[in-house]
Amino acid sequence: MRSRSIGRRPRSAYPVLLLLAPALAAGCAAGTRPTATRTNVWDGPSAVATAEQPAAPAATPTPGRPSPSPSPTRTDLRHVFPVRADNVDYHPTHAAYPGTDIFADCGEPVVAVTDGRILEVSRVDRFDMRGPLGPYNGGLSVSLLGDDGVRYYGSHLSAISAGVAAGVRVRAGQQLGRVGHTGNANNVCHLHFGISPACRGHDDWWIRRGVIWPARYLDSWRERGNRAPAAEVVAWQRKHGCPKAPTTTSGAG
Repeated sequence: MRSRSIGRRPRSAYPVLLLLAPALAAGCAAGTRPTATRTNVWDGPSAVATAEQPAAPAATPTPGRPSPSPSPTRTDLRHVFPVRADNVDYHPTHAAYPGTDIFADCGEPVVAVTDGRILEVSRVDRFDMRGPLGPYNGGLSVSLLGDDGVRYYGSHLSAISAGVAAGVRVRAGQQLGRVGHTGNANNVCHLHFGISPACRGHDDWWIRRGVIWPARYLDSWRERGNRAPAAEVVAWQRKHGCPKAPTTTSGAG
């Protein structure tokens, strides 16, 4: 199916998938509490690549770098819907933690929600049902730190665009990858989408997967609105900080 602009409200799609949302969410959510082993460390830009997906140079994290606090000062930032397709739908809730599964055909473009820079990229699908569950549930994934201080996370991708690597600047609407079903996606094509503060200094898949409900922002962006999540993310971080371990045993999307 050829992708067109999502400017008009898309027709109702994926009614059967929405009925399967509890089972799908269970796939995104099943997991165990991580332990302090190498297997629980977030994959940075991988040196492994395919013909469609050239490797990006690995980024070296800065030890002890403090987690930035999101700021709602950039109220002029443009926000766009993260999947550029006509036939798209999503569920307003998610199992165990705030997030959204956006259903679309595999291969549809996944785009940057706003201007910012790439924080993290996982180009290798390391998910295994035997574990560890949680750190690798997202399969191929990208997170973006918007200029509004908010981290936007998309996972289960089938491919990541060439040149997308940690530290790279992107603009709202720029393609980052394509919808897929890598990781713990129950073989259903969709994008797991999460909104969170950018907590660093340790792997934080339990934060990166999403801490506030995205649906009302997606509703706005799909209608060409510009509702901004920065204030809600700031409020969440002031209340919770950057937890160094998950508060539940559920896994990541």
